[in-house]
Amino acid sequence: MLKYEDLYRDRLFEKILDRSNDGINVVDENGILVYVNQISADYSNNRAADMIGTPIADYYPDAVLLKVLKNKHAIFDKKIHYVGSKKYVVSSFPIYVGSEFKGAFSIFKDIQEIDELNRKVKYLELHISLNRPEDNFSSVIGNSGSLKEVLLKARRTVGSLAGPRHSIIIGESGTGKTMMANLIYKYAKEVGVIDSDAPFIEINCGQFTNPDIAAVEIFGSEEGAYTGSKQKKGLFEQANGGILFLDEAHALENYQTMLLTAVESGKIRRIGGGREIPVDVIIIAASTKNLKDEMLPELYQRLAQYELYIPSLKERRIEERENLFHYFVDKYIKAVEELHGIRYNVVFSPEAESAILNASYPRNIRQFRDVVNFSIDAAAPLISDIGDETEILTEIGIEHLPFEIGEESSNGSVVKRKDIIDEAAEKLILEFKEAGYGPRKISKMLAGEGYDIEYYKVAYFLKK
Repeated sequence: MLKYEDLYRDRLFEKILDRSNDGINVVDENGILVYVNQISADYSNNRAADMIGTPIADYYPDAVLLKVLKNKHAIFDKKIHYVGSKKYVVSSFPIYVGSEFKGAFSIFKDIQEIDELNRKVKYLELHISLNRPEDNFSSVIGNSGSLKEVLLKARRTVGSLAGPRHSIIIGESGTGKTMMANLIYKYAKEVGVIDSDAPFIEINCGQFTNPDIAAVEIFGSEEGAYTGSKQKKGLFEQANGGILFLDEAHALENYQTMLLTAVESGKIRRIGGGREIPVDVIIIAASTKNLKDEMLPELYQRLAQYELYIPSLKERRIEERENLFHYFVDKYIKAVEELHGIRYNVVFSPEAESAILNASYPRNIRQFRDVVNFSIDAAAPLISDIGDETEILTEIGIEHLPFEIGEESSNGSVVKRKDIIDEAAEKLILEFKEAGYGPRKISKMLAGEGYDIEYYKVAYFLKK
């Protein structure tokens, strides 16, 4: 049987401490190491046996232990930088035997991974902030212009005196169909049509390889419905009492009859089941296609009690484009200031702003926003370049714009320039990538082919 004294006699304490995730150093009153565990030895790239009997300052010149030896007081959770990127947090304590000071010990933890995780969380917050949709109708750019009528109809879908209605949202990719569905949901809660904690369930029906999978997700399934199936609640049940947003609803194909039954009866059956389950759900269906041509006539008629058409970016006035441009720039500035605690200024040259405003955007506002963000990214300094600066100015010129940007011709098409990645350039880039070259090398190789494409534009293309 293991006893307490065995830990000393057989030096088991050392084996235990060597398995610790924290580094441990013990010094006498003169700063000479009397114990070093394996973590600390590894951290300093030395052998523990070689370190014992030598000054701690030889391995850790800024050791917190040295301060404890001087003032004989404990120091808690002091963060310090060490060699290269290594960073650790350390706590140090004096050692007394009776009333006599004998030395000190410290326990430290490498926090490089924690710092890296925190940094990633911050940038995730930045990304979410830059892509967060509007949360009320009045804040939508175009609410008094091109979107005035559609926003009023959107309110009526859930705010009419006769009660909420199902609806259909039609628009090209990137015009804001999901944002509109979210606005309807928030307005429904605001006016009390649904409870404040009512669910908003969203699904892109087109993301699945076949409509069978989409149907299982939406309607649920019973055990034994198909090989390996288990009893599962569908999104209809999860959305009970709230809103079910079916994006790319045309992809349901032959399961449209089940959706029609649910709309007409307020009941659904799980795939492979016979029991009817009552559901109280407001349905918003959306698509990049004309659902009148894609849906069963009866289903379209029931869902299109309100049909909301969101215009593409090219259909919106230049004033609204300008407002969108300044909105995305201001959003970027605010996100950077919150993330880094600095005053941030962004200035676009007249040529760069004009090019962005007059370009063609097949993916509409989503692409427009990404182009604005990328252009600022391309001109902005790196984090390591900021230093102790409290105010930064970023100036964006035409050379910072991503490759999609070209000048619009009279017929509305985009004129490709030699600093734009056209089809021939795409082919070259992919060939060079297959050969193992990186963006910087590819940029130089493209120069030999008559292109003037910066490496960051190549990197942006390869990331898509």
